[in-house]
Amino acid sequence: MKRMKLVGLFLGLALATSVSTANAAELKIGVVNAAKVLEQSPQKASALARLEQEFSGRSKGLESKAKALQARQRKLQTDSATLGAKELQNKERALISSQRDLKRLQDEFSEDLSIRRNEELRKLEERIAKTIIELAKTENYDLMLYQGVIFAKDTVDVTDKVLAKLKSAP
Repeated sequence: MKRMKLVGLFLGLALATSVSTANAAELKIGVVNAAKVLEQSPQKASALARLEQEFSGRSKGLESKAKALQARQRKLQTDSATLGAKELQNKERALISSQRDLKRLQDEFSEDLSIRRNEELRKLEERIAKTIIELAKTENYDLMLYQGVIFAKDTVDVTDKVLAKLKSAP
């Protein structure tokens, strides 16, 4: 009796393995190279252009403030021999205060730019994900892999199809 149960269990496992192997052979799998899509998508270029336009005014303002501060430093160095001790000390303090203000403004600029860059990247990733899902549904893929793929044969790589869809989209 025990032997019959063991043989039945073995046959059941063999049957289940053969059924799952047959089903796996019918799966249509696609792989998308995430780095390539992010690098070559036209939406990335337009996002970078938007960021450049949005932050160029502030960037130029910071550059002009930095140049003005450097000019003040040079002037203080040349005038330091003719200034009195108290006046020199006051100008040095004012210069240090201006340096701190400029540093704070630069830090705020970097933080704001980083936040906006992350927002644009998140939008781009959402757009890419929607495009991949659309392609998978249109071409009847059972499984589509996007991130975390270590190796994929060229036969399952659909990166160029995704890029073509992104390039044709408005």
